[in-house]
Amino acid sequence: MSEEEKGKTAEPAAAGMEAPPPPVKGTGSFAAEALSLEWETEFGFMPIENAKGEIEATLSYTYYKRSNDGGNRPLTILFNGGPGSASIWLHMGGIGPRRVRLHDDGAMPPPPFEVIDNPHTWLTFSDLVFVDPVDTGYSRASSEETGKRFKSVDGDLELNSEFIRRFISRYNRWSSPLFLSGESYGTFRSAGLAGKLSDRGVIFNGIMLISSVLELGTLLFESGDDLPYVVYVPTYAATAWYHGALEPDLQAMPVESLLREVREWALTRFTVALASGHDLPDGERKAVAAELARYTGIDAMLLERWNLRMSGERFCNELLRTDGKVVGRLDSRFTGFDPNNRTDDTEFDPSMSAIRAPFTAAFNAYVRNELGHETEAEYHVLRNLDWTWGSAAEGTPRTNALLEKAFSENPYLHLMVLSGYYDLATPFFATEYTLGRLRIDPALRDQIVPAYYAGGHMMYVAEEILAAMQKDVAAFVERALAAPQQVLRGS
Repeated sequence: MSEEEKGKTAEPAAAGMEAPPPPVKGTGSFAAEALSLEWETEFGFMPIENAKGEIEATLSYTYYKRSNDGGNRPLTILFNGGPGSASIWLHMGGIGPRRVRLHDDGAMPPPPFEVIDNPHTWLTFSDLVFVDPVDTGYSRASSEETGKRFKSVDGDLELNSEFIRRFISRYNRWSSPLFLSGESYGTFRSAGLAGKLSDRGVIFNGIMLISSVLELGTLLFESGDDLPYVVYVPTYAATAWYHGALEPDLQAMPVESLLREVREWALTRFTVALASGHDLPDGERKAVAAELARYTGIDAMLLERWNLRMSGERFCNELLRTDGKVVGRLDSRFTGFDPNNRTDDTEFDPSMSAIRAPFTAAFNAYVRNELGHETEAEYHVLRNLDWTWGSAAEGTPRTNALLEKAFSENPYLHLMVLSGYYDLATPFFATEYTLGRLRIDPALRDQIVPAYYAGGHMMYVAEEILAAMQKDVAAFVERALAAPQQVLRGS
């Protein structure tokens, strides 16, 4: 790449936005074991204009297209979450053709950090585009006021719907099989986009949701709803089991068997106890506290003091307190020392500390040295955005209704839901609870495919899980593309 070409990738101005420069194009390849892979890359900025033709935002993206493939390949559009997170985690964690080198279990290696070839990339079965929403990555709005509109549930869906429409037009992908994938808030976003875009003629063959949340009320302990206290319990049990904090008979069980038992207990006896409120007899309260302690490894007296309601933050800080450690929120297999000895917050998360520095440093080198984008602007990896969640009159934010709309308008839609047993950010039982209540045609329920892994929120940081995910998602995509040409109705 010439110096002149590199110079064209200067960061577009954030105020009074001019048209962004053309995408920077490149190529890449690797040969690993039985896999040989070549691809074309484009790193660029997509201008999003208003009705007057004024550019309101530019969204940074990275596009990978497999070389020398004559077929009409699938295209997967990927988002991370936050909602203040760039696409770096999926991009460099294992979905793209290069990934950050970590230890095999996902722990941080010593610096300096490296980017390595990724034989587990989804590029083997789909072209990929990783998208950074406004105020993440290098994406910017034209003004603070405009950015405020896009930093909302509805504004975010509006903006990213337009990105997708423009992208498939720019690259002539209207005839390609289309897939959406998101992680965390990116699943919330993806479900909403599937519903929004069907009105614009953009129909997806499949959606892959990683560490899902479609109803934020399932995660909000301060909402006054007891549901979060119920759906977190199986993940507490899995975490306590992993750290050897349960009684011997429970420790001897396979984790899947343990979780079946805990799910049933949480939905029945525990739910009834919480619903009883002050009418729960003292003896029954003590018995339920003892059972909750048995499944979570937390002292029963504490659970009684907390009125049987234990938030994720309290659990993270309490499980290994006698060892002077906290467990991770994003991945509760990870532990660390918190010098502030907190009780009710997870400001320090050892699982985030293990990956943030390696991903940030490695991507900053990769975007310059391999993708060809040279800039002194900061790539915003993860930010606490001032987000507008909507009116309280509308209830807690959710996009499950838009996912239902997508299924009703596209009976060929397939959905894959990937969850980690040790994810205390978006626990798997909360996802099961939401999906079990989706209002879709019963005939389409077989098109929803769950997958579980012995990892956390970003389960792919462990190489063994990354390899398994690639195989599972490849099989899902193949199944979605083999969908019958006609859906028969009636008897």
